[in-house]
Amino acid sequence: MADLRQVATGAALILAACTLREEGEAPVDPDRMLSCAVDGASSFARRCSYALEEDGAGKFLVIRHEDGGFRRLRIEIDGSGVSAADGADLARITLFDNEIEVEVGADRYLLPATVMDRDSP
Repeated sequence: MADLRQVATGAALILAACTLREEGEAPVDPDRMLSCAVDGASSFARRCSYALEEDGAGKFLVIRHEDGGFRRLRIEIDGSGVSAADGADLARITLFDNEIEVEVGADRYLLPATVMDRDSP
């Protein structure tokens, strides 16, 4: 059985490794920020960063929260917007003039909207 000193030393090393990884991360590009209201917040603030990813399953928007949490949204190829790519929560979309509000669980995001004409090729 490990004694308390070994457990404490192991925990300290794990915390140090996490801190080093956070300090070594690249700074967030201000052009890759969007307004969000996470964890049930009532007002939006430009605090979430995003990245676009693509794999064999499609294109995704990965939105990262300040606390390290994130959401993956599938970009729908039919022009209908986005859908939740992971988890049990569905994405609810509200369309405004030039942006959409995407709500997934207790998190909300404001994204630029491009309205497509469905009759165009």
